[in-house]
Amino acid sequence: MVSTAKRHAAKDAPAPPLHEALGLSAETLLDMYYYIVLARKLDERMWQLNRQGKAAFVISCQGQEAAQIGTAFGMAREKDWYVPYYRDLGLMLCLGQTPRQIMLSLFARAEEPNSGGRQMPGHYGFHKSHVLTTGSPVGTQFLHAVGVGLANKLMRQNAEIVAAFGGEGATSEGDWHEAMNFAAIHKLPVLFIIENNHYAISVPLELQVGGQNLAARAAGYGMPGVAVNGLNPLECYQAVKAAADRARAGDGPTLIEMKCIRLTAHSSDDNDRTYRTKEDKEADRQRDPVAFFQHYLHEHGILDEAKDALVRKRIDEEVEDATNYAETAPAPVAEDLMKHVYATPEEVAEWRSKL
Repeated sequence: MVSTAKRHAAKDAPAPPLHEALGLSAETLLDMYYYIVLARKLDERMWQLNRQGKAAFVISCQGQEAAQIGTAFGMAREKDWYVPYYRDLGLMLCLGQTPRQIMLSLFARAEEPNSGGRQMPGHYGFHKSHVLTTGSPVGTQFLHAVGVGLANKLMRQNAEIVAAFGGEGATSEGDWHEAMNFAAIHKLPVLFIIENNHYAISVPLELQVGGQNLAARAAGYGMPGVAVNGLNPLECYQAVKAAADRARAGDGPTLIEMKCIRLTAHSSDDNDRTYRTKEDKEADRQRDPVAFFQHYLHEHGILDEAKDALVRKRIDEEVEDATNYAETAPAPVAEDLMKHVYATPEEVAEWRSKL
């Protein structure tokens, strides 16, 4: 029989740090930190290049890095499927795109992996990591994800699952609602990841979503809805891991609302001073997810100033190398305009010969 003193001691004992409760090692946390800082530094460099007139367009991930990296680590990165949206730079880095490849996309160079220089920045497609090509229309990616989810259920018995990403503005689109409904009816292995940065371009959340509670919308479709702090990669990891395990077990989709912030304008073509106050933006700066995770790692003895300096030196070198490489890389040639878009007569003849 346990004594009263022992019972009280157990009750009063402090809870372990979240990473320990989740079974994450110090090495894994440092890996997460590397990707979070890398995403931020690459994004900042892309803005600099845009302002210098060297890059035509940037759409930022700043403020959403922790949500993306936490999600990627909660998935089975080597086999699962992903349908990102245009802010998912951090996710793409975790899925294997290199800083060089990201910069090649920014400059629309011939060898960039997303589209061979055809698509604008932030339009990802990475075949070897099961990343579907992204399009510009808001919300359509969720229907694509549901199609992949149905195929994975029929062909893989849910061993491979799908994560689909979007901002809160996408949840006002009919495509999103149709995808949610279909996924719920057929219990598809799809995770609906909403990175809620509280601004759909210039429209604030209170004018975008009735009730402002995105996670609660899941109940109308008969699936779980979870809201997490998108500034904490560990909370995002925890929610995604649980939803992924549920999907693999055949229990269907989950809606995960990650409450993030947007530290830049909507894009390099937007002036957010017309709809956001200086005080509002400064308040978000005080909640920076990069600084939050840096502090967490320092607090728990995983990161110190020396280790931090080494990580950031490595990242600075990678960003500089990527910039120099992409700036001088060859541009696409006109002869390749239709490549992988329309079949050539030779390809058609080859396919017909195999029928």
